[in-house]
Amino acid sequence: MELVHRISTVRERVRAWHREGLRVALVPTMGNLHRGHLSLVIAGLARADRLVASVFVNPLQFGPTEDFGRYPRTLERDCELLDEVGAQLLFAPAADEMYPGGVEQTAVVDVPGLAGLLEGQFRPGHFAGVATVVTKLLNIVAADVAVFGEKDFQQLSVIERLVADLCLPVEVVAAPTVRDPDGLALSSRNQYLSPEERSLAPRLYAALCTAREQLLAGERDWAGVESAGLRALAGAGFAADYFAVRRQSDLLPPAADDDSLVVLAAARLGTTRLIDNLRVRLSP
Repeated sequence: MELVHRISTVRERVRAWHREGLRVALVPTMGNLHRGHLSLVIAGLARADRLVASVFVNPLQFGPTEDFGRYPRTLERDCELLDEVGAQLLFAPAADEMYPGGVEQTAVVDVPGLAGLLEGQFRPGHFAGVATVVTKLLNIVAADVAVFGEKDFQQLSVIERLVADLCLPVEVVAAPTVRDPDGLALSSRNQYLSPEERSLAPRLYAALCTAREQLLAGERDWAGVESAGLRALAGAGFAADYFAVRRQSDLLPPAADDDSLVVLAAARLGTTRLIDNLRVRLSP
């Protein structure tokens, strides 16, 4: 696997692959890779001949009180893992390569509606940062397919919307959430959990599973399901930001006859903020 730091080098490599008639996949990451990230690479390689991964801790998507400074940077280990699973190219740019005029002066991609819900209410500006850097990476790599994880369901929805609205010629693939045996969704932030917090963390997934079971059993009191989820999280020691039943298409509250739903939650254990979700397909 080749490690590169310049946009021009990425474009040169991808143009050469495309001239050979090869299909190219992109997996954007912020590094500190784990099995969840590697599953995205494997999914991309199943759909393409060559794969570009990116590692870039994007300052534009972190708020002033968030953990940009302490977000773990493990590039050497990331290279080893990506090489092991067969990625051909790793793009790891510096901030001034991605934002040559500075973060404060950059043009920003906004996705109205979706970006202001749920996570957007608690992390203002976050999705503008995500949408901007993903648009940049899609333009830099000119990939045929890009793979994103379902664990960040709202992020996935924002990216699908911007690709459609901006007429970007890329296929977006959603890859399933990877979990530890106890149900906790893999995340780079899990390493911040103390041993006691780690033992409690799977209760977030358990609350989502309970909500899914209620919905599948015919419960249509969305607010009641949400309230029960919030109580379960509080009882387990979480400080919840939200526990929400939404329709998959636009993340708005569902109507009585909507059948494609998603239950999403964000909550803190100590100083660590965890997010997770489960899709729910109801019988007509």
